[in-house]
Amino acid sequence: MIINQWVPAAHKGDAIGDSARRVRDILRCKGHVSALYALTIDDDLGSEVLPFTDPDAGRGDLTIFHFALPSPMTEAFAGLPGGRLLQYHNITPAAFFAPYDAGLFRLAALGRRELASLAGRVDLALGDSDYNRRELEALGFAPTAVMPIAVNTGRITSAPRRPALEKMLDDGLTNFLFVGRIVPNKRIEDHIRLAEHYKRYVDSSYRFIFVGRDDAVPRYAAMIRALMVEYKMPTDRFVFTGPVPDEDLATYYRSASAYLSLSEHEGFCVPLVEAMAADVPVLAYEATAVPETLGGAGVTFAPKDLEYAAELLGSLAHDDDVRRSVLQGQRERLKAFGSDRIERRLAEVLSSVGVS
Repeated sequence: MIINQWVPAAHKGDAIGDSARRVRDILRCKGHVSALYALTIDDDLGSEVLPFTDPDAGRGDLTIFHFALPSPMTEAFAGLPGGRLLQYHNITPAAFFAPYDAGLFRLAALGRRELASLAGRVDLALGDSDYNRRELEALGFAPTAVMPIAVNTGRITSAPRRPALEKMLDDGLTNFLFVGRIVPNKRIEDHIRLAEHYKRYVDSSYRFIFVGRDDAVPRYAAMIRALMVEYKMPTDRFVFTGPVPDEDLATYYRSASAYLSLSEHEGFCVPLVEAMAADVPVLAYEATAVPETLGGAGVTFAPKDLEYAAELLGSLAHDDDVRRSVLQGQRERLKAFGSDRIERRLAEVLSSVGVS
Protein backbone atom coordinates (compact mmCIF):
# COMPACT_ATOMS: atom_id res chain seq x y z
CA MET A 1 0.00 0.00 0.00
CA ILE A 2 1.14 3.57 -0.71
CA ILE A 3 0.94 5.69 2.45
CA ASN A 4 2.10 9.28 1.92
CA GLN A 5 2.52 12.06 4.45
CA TRP A 6 2.16 15.81 3.90
CA VAL A 7 3.77 18.50 6.03
CA PRO A 8 3.59 22.20 5.09
CA ALA A 9 7.27 22.76 5.91
CA ALA A 10 10.17 20.35 6.42
CA HIS A 11 12.84 21.78 8.71
CA LYS A 12 15.63 19.83 10.37
CA GLY A 13 15.06 19.64 14.11
CA ASP A 14 11.37 20.52 13.79
CA ALA A 15 9.30 18.16 15.94
CA ILE A 16 6.54 17.64 13.36
CA GLY A 17 8.94 16.89 10.51
CA ASP A 18 11.09 14.63 12.70
CA SER A 19 8.01 12.70 13.75
CA ALA A 20 6.78 12.35 10.16
CA ARG A 21 10.15 10.99 9.03
CA ARG A 22 10.13 8.46 11.87
CA VAL A 23 6.60 7.35 10.93
CA ARG A 24 7.68 7.04 7.28
CA ASP A 25 10.56 4.75 8.29
CA ILE A 26 8.22 2.57 10.38
CA LEU A 27 5.80 2.30 7.44
CA ARG A 28 8.59 1.26 5.11
CA CYS A 29 9.75 -1.40 7.57
CA LYS A 30 6.20 -2.76 7.54
CA GLY A 31 6.38 -3.16 3.75
CA HIS A 32 4.45 -0.07 2.68
CA VAL A 33 5.59 2.40 0.04
CA SER A 34 5.86 5.70 1.88
CA ALA A 35 7.10 9.19 1.05
CA LEU A 36 7.02 12.59 2.72
CA TYR A 37 6.00 15.73 0.79
CA ALA A 38 6.33 19.40 1.80
CA LEU A 39 5.75 22.88 0.42
CA THR A 40 9.10 24.18 1.72
CA ILE A 41 12.12 21.96 2.36
CA ASP A 42 15.45 22.69 4.05
CA ASP A 43 18.39 22.11 1.71
CA ASP A 44 19.84 19.37 3.91
CA LEU A 45 16.54 17.44 3.76
CA GLY A 46 16.34 17.42 -0.02
CA SER A 47 17.21 13.72 -0.18
CA GLU A 48 14.52 12.76 2.36
CA VAL A 49 11.55 14.98 1.56
CA LEU A 50 9.90 15.47 -1.83
CA PRO A 51 8.30 18.70 -3.11
CA PHE A 52 4.52 18.93 -2.89
CA THR A 53 4.47 19.70 -6.62
CA ASP A 54 5.52 16.11 -7.35
CA PRO A 55 2.55 14.38 -9.07
CA ASP A 56 2.94 11.35 -6.80
CA ALA A 57 2.03 13.46 -3.76
CA GLY A 58 -1.67 12.92 -4.48
CA ARG A 59 -1.51 9.27 -5.48
CA GLY A 60 -1.41 7.61 -2.08
CA ASP A 61 -3.87 4.91 -1.09
CA LEU A 62 -3.79 6.71 2.26
CA THR A 63 -2.48 10.22 2.95
CA ILE A 64 -1.58 11.50 6.41
CA PHE A 65 -1.78 15.30 6.59
CA HIS A 66 0.10 16.94 9.47
CA PHE A 67 -1.88 20.12 10.19
CA ALA A 68 -0.33 22.95 12.16
CA LEU A 69 -0.84 26.06 10.00
CA PRO A 70 -2.93 27.24 7.04
CA SER A 71 -1.58 26.27 3.64
CA PRO A 72 -2.65 25.27 0.09
CA MET A 73 -2.37 21.66 1.28
CA THR A 74 -5.65 21.90 3.19
CA GLU A 75 -8.05 22.08 0.25
CA ALA A 76 -5.92 19.69 -1.82
CA PHE A 77 -6.09 17.15 1.00
CA ALA A 78 -9.88 17.45 1.27
CA GLY A 79 -10.24 16.52 -2.39
CA LEU A 80 -7.99 13.46 -2.47
CA PRO A 81 -9.57 10.31 -3.93
CA GLY A 82 -7.74 7.99 -1.51
CA GLY A 83 -8.01 7.60 2.24
CA ARG A 84 -7.46 10.75 4.33
CA LEU A 85 -6.01 10.74 7.84
CA LEU A 86 -5.56 14.08 9.64
CA GLN A 87 -2.85 14.50 12.30
CA TYR A 88 -3.50 17.73 14.20
CA HIS A 89 -0.56 19.34 16.01
CA ASN A 90 -2.47 22.28 17.48
CA ILE A 91 -2.64 25.97 16.61
CA THR A 92 -1.87 28.59 19.24
CA PRO A 93 -5.07 30.62 19.89
CA ALA A 94 -4.96 33.93 18.05
CA ALA A 95 -5.64 35.92 21.23
CA PHE A 96 -2.08 35.32 22.42
CA PHE A 97 -0.75 37.30 19.44
CA ALA A 98 -3.29 40.16 19.51
CA PRO A 99 -1.18 42.63 21.55
CA TYR A 100 1.99 41.99 19.54
CA ASP A 101 1.50 41.02 15.89
CA ALA A 102 -1.62 41.51 13.77
CA GLY A 103 -0.25 39.27 11.02
CA LEU A 104 0.27 36.30 13.34
CA PHE A 105 -3.15 36.96 14.88
CA ARG A 106 -4.73 36.65 11.42
CA LEU A 107 -2.63 33.58 10.55
CA ALA A 108 -3.70 31.74 13.72
CA ALA A 109 -7.36 32.65 13.18
CA LEU A 110 -7.20 31.51 9.55
CA GLY A 111 -5.56 28.26 10.63
CA ARG A 112 -8.44 27.41 12.93
CA ARG A 113 -10.98 28.19 10.19
CA GLU A 114 -9.08 25.97 7.75
CA LEU A 115 -8.95 23.19 10.29
CA ALA A 116 -12.71 23.38 10.83
CA SER A 117 -13.25 23.16 7.06
CA LEU A 118 -11.91 19.59 7.13
CA ALA A 119 -14.57 18.31 9.55
CA GLY A 120 -16.56 15.56 7.83
CA ARG A 121 -13.98 15.25 5.06
CA VAL A 122 -11.47 12.85 6.65
CA ASP A 123 -11.60 9.16 7.53
CA LEU A 124 -9.94 9.68 10.91
CA ALA A 125 -8.78 12.77 12.81
CA LEU A 126 -5.85 12.36 15.19
CA GLY A 127 -4.63 14.69 17.90
CA ASP A 128 -1.10 14.21 19.19
CA SER A 129 -2.64 14.56 22.66
CA ASP A 130 -6.11 14.02 24.05
CA TYR A 131 -6.23 17.78 24.55
CA ASN A 132 -5.91 18.19 20.77
CA ARG A 133 -8.32 15.32 20.13
CA ARG A 134 -11.01 17.01 22.23
CA GLU A 135 -10.54 20.20 20.21
CA LEU A 136 -11.08 18.23 17.01
CA GLU A 137 -14.19 16.63 18.47
CA ALA A 138 -15.57 20.04 19.45
CA LEU A 139 -15.15 21.16 15.82
CA GLY A 140 -17.25 18.24 14.60
CA PHE A 141 -14.57 15.73 13.59
CA ALA A 142 -15.48 12.06 13.94
CA PRO A 143 -14.07 9.56 14.50
CA THR A 144 -11.13 10.89 16.49
CA ALA A 145 -8.17 9.27 18.25
CA VAL A 146 -4.76 10.08 19.71
CA MET A 147 -1.40 9.48 18.03
CA PRO A 148 1.50 10.99 20.02
CA ILE A 149 4.37 12.75 18.31
CA ALA A 150 7.21 10.33 17.64
CA VAL A 151 9.83 12.33 19.51
CA ASN A 152 13.40 11.94 18.28
CA THR A 153 15.09 11.75 21.69
CA GLY A 154 18.21 10.35 20.04
CA ARG A 155 19.20 13.83 18.89
CA ILE A 156 19.64 14.63 22.59
CA THR A 157 20.90 11.36 24.04
CA SER A 158 23.29 10.49 21.19
CA ALA A 159 24.63 13.94 20.36
CA PRO A 160 28.41 14.40 20.58
CA ARG A 161 29.76 16.36 23.51
CA ARG A 162 30.80 20.01 23.26
CA PRO A 163 33.60 20.41 25.87
CA ALA A 164 34.04 24.16 25.34
CA LEU A 165 30.34 24.88 25.85
CA GLU A 166 30.20 22.49 28.81
CA LYS A 167 33.07 24.34 30.45
CA MET A 168 31.38 27.70 29.90
CA LEU A 169 28.18 26.46 31.53
CA ASP A 170 29.98 24.79 34.44
CA ASP A 171 31.01 28.02 36.18
CA GLY A 172 29.25 27.68 39.52
CA LEU A 173 25.88 29.07 38.43
CA THR A 174 22.74 26.91 38.52
CA ASN A 175 21.35 26.57 35.00
CA PHE A 176 17.60 26.56 34.33
CA LEU A 177 16.56 25.73 30.77
CA PHE A 178 13.67 26.54 28.44
CA VAL A 179 13.53 25.27 24.84
CA GLY A 180 11.13 26.69 22.27
CA ARG A 181 10.25 29.82 20.36
CA ILE A 182 10.07 33.10 22.24
CA VAL A 183 6.36 33.66 21.65
CA PRO A 184 3.51 34.96 23.85
CA ASN A 185 1.86 31.66 24.81
CA LYS A 186 5.18 30.48 26.31
CA ARG A 187 4.95 33.30 28.89
CA ILE A 188 8.65 34.08 28.94
CA GLU A 189 7.81 37.17 31.01
CA ASP A 190 6.82 34.81 33.82
CA HIS A 191 10.31 33.29 33.71
CA ILE A 192 11.68 36.78 34.38
CA ARG A 193 9.26 37.33 37.26
CA LEU A 194 10.03 33.89 38.69
CA ALA A 195 13.74 34.69 38.50
CA GLU A 196 13.15 37.74 40.69
CA HIS A 197 11.51 35.56 43.35
CA TYR A 198 14.25 32.93 43.01
CA LYS A 199 17.01 35.51 43.43
CA ARG A 200 15.31 37.10 46.41
CA TYR A 201 14.19 34.03 48.36
CA VAL A 202 16.19 31.00 47.17
CA ASP A 203 19.63 31.63 45.63
CA SER A 204 21.41 34.40 43.77
CA SER A 205 23.69 32.04 41.79
CA TYR A 206 21.42 31.27 38.84
CA ARG A 207 21.25 31.47 35.08
CA PHE A 208 18.15 31.14 32.87
CA ILE A 209 18.85 29.82 29.36
CA PHE A 210 16.35 30.16 26.50
CA VAL A 211 17.10 28.04 23.42
CA GLY A 212 15.03 28.74 20.31
CA ARG A 213 14.05 31.42 17.82
CA ASP A 214 13.69 34.82 19.42
CA ASP A 215 12.74 36.75 16.26
CA ALA A 216 9.26 35.35 15.58
CA VAL A 217 7.39 38.13 17.46
CA PRO A 218 9.71 41.17 17.74
CA ARG A 219 7.35 43.29 19.86
CA TYR A 220 6.99 40.46 22.35
CA ALA A 221 10.78 39.98 22.53
CA ALA A 222 11.16 43.73 23.12
CA MET A 223 8.67 43.54 25.98
CA ILE A 224 10.77 40.78 27.59
CA ARG A 225 13.89 42.93 27.36
CA ALA A 226 12.03 45.92 28.82
CA LEU A 227 10.84 43.80 31.74
CA MET A 228 14.41 42.73 32.47
CA VAL A 229 15.43 46.38 32.59
CA GLU A 230 12.48 47.19 34.85
CA TYR A 231 13.54 44.50 37.31
CA LYS A 232 17.21 45.53 36.99
CA MET A 233 18.13 41.99 36.02
CA PRO A 234 21.80 41.30 35.22
CA THR A 235 21.80 40.50 31.52
CA ASP A 236 24.52 37.85 31.84
CA ARG A 237 22.11 35.70 33.89
CA PHE A 238 19.65 35.45 30.99
CA VAL A 239 20.98 33.77 27.86
CA PHE A 240 18.94 33.82 24.64
CA THR A 241 20.78 31.54 22.22
CA GLY A 242 18.50 31.57 19.18
CA PRO A 243 18.40 28.30 17.16
CA VAL A 244 21.31 25.94 17.88
CA PRO A 245 22.60 22.66 16.37
CA ASP A 246 21.66 19.40 18.06
CA GLU A 247 25.00 18.97 19.80
CA ASP A 248 24.64 22.38 21.46
CA LEU A 249 21.02 21.69 22.39
CA ALA A 250 22.05 18.41 24.02
CA THR A 251 24.76 20.22 25.96
CA TYR A 252 22.28 22.78 27.31
CA TYR A 253 20.05 19.92 28.48
CA ARG A 254 22.96 18.07 30.11
CA SER A 255 24.08 21.23 31.89
CA ALA A 256 20.62 22.12 33.24
CA SER A 257 19.68 21.62 36.88
CA ALA A 258 16.00 21.80 35.88
CA TYR A 259 13.79 22.33 32.86
CA LEU A 260 11.17 25.06 33.30
CA SER A 261 7.88 25.45 31.41
CA LEU A 262 5.51 28.28 32.29
CA SER A 263 3.59 28.07 29.02
CA GLU A 264 -0.16 28.66 29.03
CA HIS A 265 -0.89 26.82 25.80
CA GLU A 266 0.66 23.57 24.54
CA GLY A 267 -0.77 20.91 22.27
CA PHE A 268 1.92 18.42 23.30
CA CYS A 269 5.25 20.12 24.27
CA VAL A 270 8.11 18.05 22.87
CA PRO A 271 10.82 19.64 25.10
CA LEU A 272 9.20 18.00 28.13
CA VAL A 273 9.98 14.60 26.59
CA GLU A 274 13.47 15.72 25.59
CA ALA A 275 14.16 16.91 29.14
CA MET A 276 13.03 13.55 30.54
CA ALA A 277 15.28 11.79 28.01
CA ALA A 278 18.20 13.98 29.12
CA ASP A 279 17.45 13.11 32.77
CA VAL A 280 16.67 16.71 33.68
CA PRO A 281 13.95 17.27 36.30
CA VAL A 282 10.96 19.17 34.96
CA LEU A 283 8.96 21.95 36.61
CA ALA A 284 5.89 22.93 34.60
CA TYR A 285 2.79 25.06 34.93
CA GLU A 286 -0.19 22.75 34.72
CA ALA A 287 -1.96 24.01 31.59
CA THR A 288 -3.56 22.52 28.44
CA ALA A 289 -1.69 19.35 27.30
CA VAL A 290 1.28 19.66 29.69
CA PRO A 291 -0.09 17.37 32.47
CA GLU A 292 -1.03 14.76 29.85
CA THR A 293 2.44 14.73 28.29
CA LEU A 294 4.11 14.43 31.68
CA GLY A 295 1.65 11.76 32.76
CA GLY A 296 2.23 12.34 36.47
CA ALA A 297 6.00 12.73 36.10
CA GLY A 298 8.00 15.87 36.82
CA VAL A 299 6.59 18.53 39.11
CA THR A 300 3.54 20.52 38.04
CA PHE A 301 1.77 23.38 39.78
CA ALA A 302 -1.38 25.48 39.50
CA PRO A 303 -2.49 28.19 40.01
CA LYS A 304 0.45 30.19 38.69
CA ASP A 305 2.03 31.27 41.98
CA LEU A 306 5.54 32.25 40.90
CA GLU A 307 6.88 32.64 44.44
CA TYR A 308 5.82 29.06 45.14
CA ALA A 309 7.28 27.96 41.79
CA ALA A 310 10.63 29.50 42.74
CA GLU A 311 10.68 27.37 45.89
CA LEU A 312 9.87 24.27 43.86
CA LEU A 313 12.65 25.14 41.41
CA GLY A 314 15.10 25.46 44.28
CA SER A 315 14.11 22.03 45.61
CA LEU A 316 14.63 20.41 42.20
CA ALA A 317 18.05 22.01 41.86
CA HIS A 318 19.39 21.55 45.38
CA ASP A 319 17.49 18.82 47.26
CA ASP A 320 19.05 15.48 46.27
CA ASP A 321 16.16 13.39 47.63
CA VAL A 322 13.53 15.41 45.76
CA ARG A 323 15.60 15.36 42.60
CA ARG A 324 16.18 11.59 42.80
CA SER A 325 12.48 10.89 43.26
CA VAL A 326 11.43 13.14 40.38
CA LEU A 327 13.99 11.67 38.00
CA GLN A 328 12.87 8.14 38.83
CA GLY A 329 9.29 9.03 37.92
CA GLN A 330 10.37 10.69 34.69
CA ARG A 331 12.37 7.62 33.61
CA GLU A 332 9.24 5.52 33.98
CA ARG A 333 7.12 8.01 32.06
CA LEU A 334 9.67 8.19 29.23
CA LYS A 335 8.91 4.57 28.36
CA ALA A 336 5.54 5.71 26.99
CA PHE A 337 7.40 7.45 24.15
CA GLY A 338 9.68 4.52 23.26
CA SER A 339 9.88 3.08 19.75
CA ASP A 340 7.87 -0.03 20.59
CA ARG A 341 4.99 2.02 21.99
CA ILE A 342 4.95 4.35 18.98
CA GLU A 343 5.03 1.44 16.52
CA ARG A 344 2.21 -0.34 18.35
CA ARG A 345 0.05 2.78 18.45
CA LEU A 346 0.65 3.50 14.76
CA ALA A 347 -0.41 -0.06 13.93
CA GLU A 348 -3.61 0.42 15.95
CA VAL A 349 -4.41 3.68 14.19
CA LEU A 350 -3.85 2.20 10.73
CA SER A 351 -5.90 -0.89 11.61
CA SER A 352 -8.83 1.37 12.52
CA VAL A 353 -8.91 2.63 8.91
CA GLY A 354 -8.47 -0.84 7.40
CA VAL A 355 -4.69 -0.86 6.90
CA SER A 356 -2.81 -3.89 8.18
